[in-house]
Amino acid sequence: MPHSRLNTSLLAIVSCLLWSTAFAGVKIGLAHTSPLQFAGIRFFLSGVLVFPLTYRINPSYFSIVRRNAGLILGIAALQTFLQNLLFYTGIERIPGAVAAMVIGSQPLFVATMAHFMLREERFTPVRILSIVLGIAGVVLVSLGRDPASATGRIALLGVLLVLGVNVQSGFSNVLVARRSENIPPLVLSSASMLSGGAALFLLSLPVEGFHPHPKPIEYYASLAWLSMLSAVAISIWITLLKRPGVKVADLNLWKFLIPVVGALLSWMLLPDENPDPLTITGMFIISSSLIVHNLMRRKQPISG
Repeated sequence: MPHSRLNTSLLAIVSCLLWSTAFAGVKIGLAHTSPLQFAGIRFFLSGVLVFPLTYRINPSYFSIVRRNAGLILGIAALQTFLQNLLFYTGIERIPGAVAAMVIGSQPLFVATMAHFMLREERFTPVRILSIVLGIAGVVLVSLGRDPASATGRIALLGVLLVLGVNVQSGFSNVLVARRSENIPPLVLSSASMLSGGAALFLLSLPVEGFHPHPKPIEYYASLAWLSMLSAVAISIWITLLKRPGVKVADLNLWKFLIPVVGALLSWMLLPDENPDPLTITGMFIISSSLIVHNLMRRKQPISG
């Protein structure tokens, strides 16, 4: 049955608003534990949360996973393991607001990947302009810290790691859209989060050690919230990517909400984070690039 454009847009907005809260939540959780262990537990729990509903809808869950094990493990490696290895390692080095703004340039990277991997989504002059503006904004965000200082070098490394998330996300979005037509969306999200989360946790043991000591209530609150939002947002996003007629670049344009909402939440919830002129300017340029991109896409018919 065809889905309305409004329905697709509303679900995309819900996912992006949920993701916007992750930056502050991750920073709160990382104050009490190591990054890879936190990420592994979070995404394994997310997979567990999705599993009961998935199994009820798809009683042949395990046979579907066996038949598509290679693709599921590939998406788990990219979308859960590698993406969060880069993200959690990077966000330790930069403020949550800066991470939100860098991640907010993700639609530009997705558009670039789609250009090379999907024949129906080619570059245009306006799309190229939006990408150039977005990169300029990211540079300004990274310069919000003094790049000549030790803190600045750490922050620049953090920005580069989070930018790696954008490159990887573009590839995994296209992969889901192109290769996963035989896998129900909830099966794909549950299995990939379970396997990717388990892999992150196992990697954390030799790298970071095991940290079983009791933690304050804010750690468990952030872990619970992050696990829930990943279960919901990733399941919605994979479902939308698999809808007939939905273009990868179009869908990812809604992520322009992430830098604005994510930065505002980080500034409100994290006492050590405050806006500075360069960061705000970079945020404005990234948002402007995405608005330019969005206006260009609105001139074309959008299905889904």
